[in-house]
Amino acid sequence: MLNPAATLVIFALVFGVLLRFLPPRAGNDQFESFALYLFCALVMWNVFHGVVTGAMESLLKAGPLLSKVYFPPEAPAVANLLTVLLQAVIEVSILMLILISLSNVSWTFLLWPVMLMLLAVFALGIGLALSVWNVRYRDISYLTSIALQFLFYATPIVYPLNVIPEEALGLPARDLIRLNPLSQFTEASRELLYGLRWPGLLRLGAMALISLGVGVAGWLMFKARTRDIAEEL
Repeated sequence: MLNPAATLVIFALVFGVLLRFLPPRAGNDQFESFALYLFCALVMWNVFHGVVTGAMESLLKAGPLLSKVYFPPEAPAVANLLTVLLQAVIEVSILMLILISLSNVSWTFLLWPVMLMLLAVFALGIGLALSVWNVRYRDISYLTSIALQFLFYATPIVYPLNVIPEEALGLPARDLIRLNPLSQFTEASRELLYGLRWPGLLRLGAMALISLGVGVAGWLMFKARTRDIAEEL
């Protein structure tokens, strides 16, 4: 818990105190807290980052054992997924205790586990697809690390979405950020936990379709390319 806690403190100080990004009022209309507003989105990013990077590296780490003993090659990635989900449950439990103490809690919380599972499926599909390419091209992990750093700041986590201008350099900047699937997950998490609002059914349906589509596509690619993976390992 030290790593996510330190990240939360640093971002809260830099963006909430020094740069003074103002969060919206909480769902109970009694307070404004950038740290809690940030936490609601950061926990979703931690899940995505942990599942993708863990699944991507799972085949290489399990390579020596996989080349000697047969077991489902997706087992290490799934084990990593369960570890990440356990950490997410611990993090959101702490968050909920704080929100309950501030009387900012509602039945909207019941939808958050569904959002978590959709995000887990989405991230696992990406991670499994990257894992087979990482075996063949070892630079994939380094390129993915760079891409994740860019994606972090292209997702409204450390800043509210409304600080993005409608247009920038002739492009619809805010709409482009909103089209990022991770933006939908982070914003939905904030709405459910901090704003105490239900996302629209159309939005939820789109998120479910994207998550299941990416998850199934990644799984099928993984299964197709891991038949002879032991030789490459």
